[in-house]
Amino acid sequence: MKVYVGVESYTDEDGHTSPHIVHWSDGRRFEIQKILDERQAVCIGAGGRGMRYTCLINGRKRFLFLEGSRWFVDAAKN
Repeated sequence: MKVYVGVESYTDEDGHTSPHIVHWSDGRRFEIQKILDERQAVCIGAGGRGMRYTCLINGRKRFLFLEGSRWFVDAAKN
């Protein structure tokens, strides 16, 4: 299930975007401790394609996708 989330990110002068904090609609915030990988990928479980960030959040590996200008997670896997 694709769930759109708010993300605080930084875009540098070269246009490279790095997410830092994920905001759920219920008000919870999760700080991204580290970005382990980033690549173009398809989200098989929820559908959609975009930049996939493999993030370390609360000590666990999670996938965060940037699809156009919107961020989402696959809630079935996160």
